[in-house]
Amino acid sequence: MKPIIKVENLSKRYQLGNRQNSYSTLSESIINTLRSPLKSLKNRIKSDENIFWALKDINFEVYPGEVIGIIGRNGAGKSTLLKILSRITKPTTGKINLYGRIESLLEVGTGFHPELTGRENIYLNGAILGMKRDEISKKFDEIVAFAEIEKFLDTEVKHYSSGMYVRLAFAIAAHLEPEILIIDEVLAVGDAEFQKKCLGKMDEVSKLGRTVIFVSHQMGTIAQLCQKAILLEKGELLMQDKSNIVIEHYINRNKTINTSYKADSLAAKREIYIESIAVLNDKNLDQSVFGHDETICIKVKCNVQKMIRGTELRMAVRDIKGVLIFTSDINLESISETNRDFEASFQIPPNILRPNSYSLIFSLFIPHQFIIELLEDVAYFSIFDNGTKYAQSEGTDYGVMFSPCETSLKQEI
Repeated sequence: MKPIIKVENLSKRYQLGNRQNSYSTLSESIINTLRSPLKSLKNRIKSDENIFWALKDINFEVYPGEVIGIIGRNGAGKSTLLKILSRITKPTTGKINLYGRIESLLEVGTGFHPELTGRENIYLNGAILGMKRDEISKKFDEIVAFAEIEKFLDTEVKHYSSGMYVRLAFAIAAHLEPEILIIDEVLAVGDAEFQKKCLGKMDEVSKLGRTVIFVSHQMGTIAQLCQKAILLEKGELLMQDKSNIVIEHYINRNKTINTSYKADSLAAKREIYIESIAVLNDKNLDQSVFGHDETICIKVKCNVQKMIRGTELRMAVRDIKGVLIFTSDINLESISETNRDFEASFQIPPNILRPNSYSLIFSLFIPHQFIIELLEDVAYFSIFDNGTKYAQSEGTDYGVMFSPCETSLKQEI
């Protein structure tokens, strides 16, 4: 099968900062070079240091009907790649062969004329895609219904909210039947229900044989929607494979951030104190990002100069909004007074915490008396949806934990 997109040795270079004497004449430049050859060489070297490669030697192919996810950290080159694919900007080197009509949804309002109404922009976008007026008219009602902007159809789009922009832009892109549909993280502007609606439409579009290129930081959505994924890092293509394989590789490259705590010298003056905390996977390795179906192990080492009877060790987990999810206590009665160190372990089972970012709070205390030590937000971890039915509607509030309920269904005879 012939690829619908073929990218060969693609690179994009940017010059950082402003060049001096940008308006000097040719004769002035020659004289300055003759007078100051060393200065000229220094300036050229400095200029080379200001070169930034947003993309470097990218090669890949995409085939008709594929849904490809592009992932990577901020600054990896994802948006630059999409702009080149959309022909918004030109590559510095390399080439792209596109064998189909392309529609892009990269930024709020891209492709809209602010002085035209929603109705007029639908026809304008269709014309840009090379469609005839009667072709656009056949799709017009579907576009308006999907975008849910009937009341504002004849209002100039400069008066639209960002959400209205996105709804109309996506509706146009999805319904005017381009062979290639390119979508950046712009869908995050819309509400959760509309995001779910868009993702369903993208799935429908791909089943009709059209190609979708999709950038998202939501790994669950990528895993569920995309058959394949491309991983970019610092402008280079690190990996292209099945989406679950690429996601796992991406997560493992970033799994040791903010996963540990070590006490300072002041803590060592206490009779009992927390010496270190580590967030680990089930293989006893540091990890900060987990799938929802993975076990999370937290190991806590404590140092004992003198055991205070009745002491307990507490771990609390809270989310990024500051909501306390649960606490877990360990009674330290079994630790002898002569034992200098001990290690406590907390294990969070799979399918308990929903996708989110979490922080850990630890304390040594005697119940109803006093707190010996309190450490707030000393370690962090995140959980992503590894492919549940909720993945396509990330952002919707389903609570903070997966349901522990046992359910049954019985039909009356």
